[in-house]
Amino acid sequence: MKTKITLLAIMLFFGYQVANAQNNEECMTKLSIFSELAKAKNFDAAYEPWMYVRTNCPSLHKAIYSQGEDILEHKIEKATGAQKVAFLNDLIKLYAERQIHFASSTPAGEYDTKACQLQYDNKEILGLTDMQLYACFDAAFKKDEKNFTNPKSLYTYFSLMVDLYDAGNKPASDLFNKYDDVAEKIQIEIGNYSEKLNELIEKEEAGTALTKKESRYQRSYESYLKAYDQVATGVDKKLGDRANCENLIPLYQKGFEDNKTNAVWLQRAAGKMSEKECTDDPMFFKLVNAYHEISPSANSAYYLGILKDKEGRTNEALAFYEQAVGLETDNFKKARLNEKIGDKLRAKGRFSSARDYYMKSLRLNPSNGRPHLRIAAMYSASANDCGDTNFNKRAVFWLAADEAEKAGRVDPTLKKMAAQSATSYRANAPQKTEIFQENMAGKQINVGCWIGKTVTVPKI
Repeated sequence: MKTKITLLAIMLFFGYQVANAQNNEECMTKLSIFSELAKAKNFDAAYEPWMYVRTNCPSLHKAIYSQGEDILEHKIEKATGAQKVAFLNDLIKLYAERQIHFASSTPAGEYDTKACQLQYDNKEILGLTDMQLYACFDAAFKKDEKNFTNPKSLYTYFSLMVDLYDAGNKPASDLFNKYDDVAEKIQIEIGNYSEKLNELIEKEEAGTALTKKESRYQRSYESYLKAYDQVATGVDKKLGDRANCENLIPLYQKGFEDNKTNAVWLQRAAGKMSEKECTDDPMFFKLVNAYHEISPSANSAYYLGILKDKEGRTNEALAFYEQAVGLETDNFKKARLNEKIGDKLRAKGRFSSARDYYMKSLRLNPSNGRPHLRIAAMYSASANDCGDTNFNKRAVFWLAADEAEKAGRVDPTLKKMAAQSATSYRANAPQKTEIFQENMAGKQINVGCWIGKTVTVPKI
């Protein structure tokens, strides 16, 4: 009896192996068929062999999911009504299946977000509410924030929060907290891509040509930075006046006692009041001092500098700003701090010191063109003060134009603005007729005062 059972087990085992081998052979054949059809964009013909492989051999090859996405997107585009809904739900299911069978190359933050965005883009036909959609994005963000990086989805996520707030379904505290979450995430991604782009910019500035691969990467990094810049602007615009001093101050007054030892809450509250120019209110002073007491940091030192500035104690303010820079360890954030300090000094008319901080910012983050535009604007504003003749005064505009053009070369988000600024500055500089009449073509002009630069007159 025992022998018969053993023989039966062996027969079943070999039968399974044969069947499995035949199944794998069939799957391989159909994988090849649907893959070639999908590459040729014959998605309708690819659908049946693709579904066979997806159903019977779901772990066979990643093409089941990458090309399967293309196949289903085609079906969705061509379908209507209930059939379209079915294909939409199947694509959402496909994203989940990919996470099961190819988890190591399928980050949850990326693919859960793709599923949420698909539902948002088709919310009418799927009959989904803003609350349901927000819950989808929120779960994806909390599950895997690191890989929740799609610029469009970051905007959608925050936009849904604003819509829920406007409808009375979310409180102001949730709105401002979510703004901080999304804004900080955007800055992290800008920092990541800026760091990658900076390496390529530094290589070019050193006189080494980029390889074809590096040039492709450069275009990709620039594209992402432009997208994140647009999203950052869109998020700020969407928040709009909802985060004004009239709303922020009572909210933080109400929450202070419960959060006076919560460093993250204090930092965000002080940061929001600083951004929205609510720094004259005593609540800002209260927030900053509480924050600095429990968590001395670059941010708290910077906010203390703002307080000293408000009191007219400029030198003490500058000392706190310097302390903020010294405390910051992240180069991207340090660059932003130097830029902010430069902005404050520029607003006070301290152009030479402002330029020093802008240059520090550029050394840390050369792909940010804003400091170049700020320096160009200061040159332009100083033209009448930094030349001894009318010609030499207007020659300063060549310096301004050159500086503006630098912004466009390094920063993809500023190319249009930089070009317009440079054109405007050059229009104010001496023209060909004046250069000829003054016999100045090709000569150098030493620009004095705080600028301290030499400009070469264009040849005609």
